[in-house]
Amino acid sequence: MSTSPPTIGVKGPSAAPVAAALTVAGGVFALTPWCKTWLALLLGIVLAVAGLSAFTGLAKKHSRTLMQVAIVLLGLSIDLAQVARAGVPGLAFAAGTIVLVFAVGAAVARWLALERNVAALVASGTAICGGSAIAATSTVIRATAAQTSVALGVVFVLNAVALFVFPPLGQWLQLSQQQFGAWAAVAIHDMASVTGAGKAFGPEALEQATVIKLTRVLWIVPVAVVLGWYVSRGDAGRTSAGDGATVRSARWTFWQVVPWFIAAFVGAVLLRAGVLAMLGPGDPAAMFERFAAGAKSVAGAMMALALFLIGSTLSRKAIAEVGWRPMVHGVILWLTLSVVSLLVIRATID
Repeated sequence: MSTSPPTIGVKGPSAAPVAAALTVAGGVFALTPWCKTWLALLLGIVLAVAGLSAFTGLAKKHSRTLMQVAIVLLGLSIDLAQVARAGVPGLAFAAGTIVLVFAVGAAVARWLALERNVAALVASGTAICGGSAIAATSTVIRATAAQTSVALGVVFVLNAVALFVFPPLGQWLQLSQQQFGAWAAVAIHDMASVTGAGKAFGPEALEQATVIKLTRVLWIVPVAVVLGWYVSRGDAGRTSAGDGATVRSARWTFWQVVPWFIAAFVGAVLLRAGVLAMLGPGDPAAMFERFAAGAKSVAGAMMALALFLIGSTLSRKAIAEVGWRPMVHGVILWLTLSVVSLLVIRATID
């Protein structure tokens, strides 16, 4: 006599309204200040695995747009004056470490036989700015919800570990405030955790970490453009011939290489700089700063909702197919970046 495998979640006629109510409640909670981005993603995954997610078609359709708009709004919080303080050496250091992460990431991905999209997303999150970089590059390379969620999960886990480990580790290594701030900005993934670690270490570390991390956030643009070009070139090389075969083509569009939201992100950064330069010091500039801070809060809520929706579209099968390799990939990249950047920082910053 055969037996059915056990199932998780509500079955029968009551499943649909329960799933709909839980999904709506989860989406509303994701928009509140109490819901962190990692928690929003986790809630969506829990509902999906339990068979209690609803509106998956709408979630798949609109989650990417939410992430793209959130990236644009984040551009209003990028202070080019602070970025300029890092100077050419800071930009060169950022470029070098980003190239290092992607080079090591490609080699490790081949060794692990890891999917190209997952490897690119984990490398983007490690090299630049965690979830924001993954959100931007996932739309450029057309990653699936499962690929995006797994990459985000890897980065969020390592980010949480770094937030608690780095301050005492910096004390044990006897790093100066400036050294620790630079190290945290490079080796910790998300901006919020970078500022949290910097604040725990000291005021000078916080200022240094904030400035250097801002220089890395801007690297979303060239990295997204390069990935967009690479993926578009590959896609242009294979078009349907109508009978299941493929033919070669060498054409791709500008907006495949430079997505609209990346162009809008650059526009938002330049808009902020232009408005503040025009207003000068005073109350109008302070009002604009408050507006930009509000836009950043809205962007955070939109990003959390987008991650909840992405998580809600997953399945146990999709998660199982990805497996353990992304975490190994992420740990190797994180350790490589942490060690190399620490050596460089100790040799160049007093």
